[in-house]
Amino acid sequence: MVVIDVVGLEYEHLTSGLIPNISALADDGESAKMEPVFPAVTCTVQASILSGKYPTEHGIIANGLYDRSSHSVSFWEQPSALVQCDRVWDTLKQKKKLSSYLSWDVKTAVLFFQNTMYANSDVIVTPRPLHMGDGKMIQWCYSKPVGYYEDMKRNLGEFNLATYWGPLASPMSSEWIGKAAEYTLEKSRPNLMFVYIPHIDYSAQRFGKKSSQVRDDLKKADNIIGSIVEKTSKLGIKDETEFLILSEYAFNDVSDSIPLNVKLRDAGLLDTRTIGEKEYVDFEFSKAFAMVDHQVAHVYVKDGFVDKTQRVLEDLQGVDRVLSKEKKKELKIDHERSGEIIAISTKDRWFSYYWWHDAQKAPPFAGTVDIHRKPGYDPLELFFDRERNSIPFETNLIKGSHGRPPDLEKGEGLAVYVSNRKSGLTKNSSTVKCVDIANHLVNTW
Repeated sequence: MVVIDVVGLEYEHLTSGLIPNISALADDGESAKMEPVFPAVTCTVQASILSGKYPTEHGIIANGLYDRSSHSVSFWEQPSALVQCDRVWDTLKQKKKLSSYLSWDVKTAVLFFQNTMYANSDVIVTPRPLHMGDGKMIQWCYSKPVGYYEDMKRNLGEFNLATYWGPLASPMSSEWIGKAAEYTLEKSRPNLMFVYIPHIDYSAQRFGKKSSQVRDDLKKADNIIGSIVEKTSKLGIKDETEFLILSEYAFNDVSDSIPLNVKLRDAGLLDTRTIGEKEYVDFEFSKAFAMVDHQVAHVYVKDGFVDKTQRVLEDLQGVDRVLSKEKKKELKIDHERSGEIIAISTKDRWFSYYWWHDAQKAPPFAGTVDIHRKPGYDPLELFFDRERNSIPFETNLIKGSHGRPPDLEKGEGLAVYVSNRKSGLTKNSSTVKCVDIANHLVNTW
């Protein structure tokens, strides 16, 4: 079985004529709209697809996490242990131990999914660049078995991290990952393989979901999948291979951002410290601050300031909903890692992490590609301002975002599910839940 996560793929694309290889798989089997979990962001949805659990159980409440004990925010951390429940590969290994009929190990491979460092899968490849003391970076991927990436690199060339994220992000990242999937099919012969195809994400954020760039990138994604399918044919395993093509969320067209931390600062809730004439969030003494992620923000609030913070957020133009404790339970995001309050933007807005009024006082990392030190997701890292020689601060450059809860009645915010088999997942509903995928995968064996 091959599970391919194509970010930004939507159900409507199946009839667009742009993705004939994916559409052919759907024609052979079944397809449906797929309901993501909330928030509809990469790490959270992937954790739910792989575990069958909601964020309230697996704990991946966003692409970033706030550590209350160290007063620090970090995005895109990769350790597997951050996911607080078993995922498909764990469940399959347990099933083998307990089963009276499964006498062989189900070999799993996972390529470029989040939170897979040190996971219990048999084959893993995930980016893990090494940052040196002189500011330089060694491009590297963590892999299992040890040396697997090095063997892959000798055959495919080095994975260029600059094509995976930043101003140079492009379909080249997905093309390399597609070749890595073909290499893994031949060299490792996994029974179950997960593959992440990211590049439509870049064009959707830069240009909007209906742009010509997204249309071109859909064609390129389809070619990658067609090549993987062809590889199974060359290996003589196509007829026995089930292909699942999934996405994580649908994009919304946006026009500008809401700087939540600036608004909290203006209300006297967020404090800063000035260091070297630059302003930094004072996480220790702030009454409230927002860890933003696309169209969602976890707002961490000190005791005694929840009501005031909620009023401030509810009064902001561009904020659609403010979730308190009970509302968080309804959306299955009531985890200890979550903010005391969660804000959701309107469909045409997204949240920036900025807290400064004067760009001259922004910390040095604000103008760089620095996914770990920024206390919020920064899509402007996809752009580069040559005059400033830095990442730009013009938030209206961003044309696409995501993260809001799906609207089932309007059919908005839904991902897609495609299989070349009749799995039964679409038998009772025209919409598949992403949390139902893991159980289907486990029950295949």
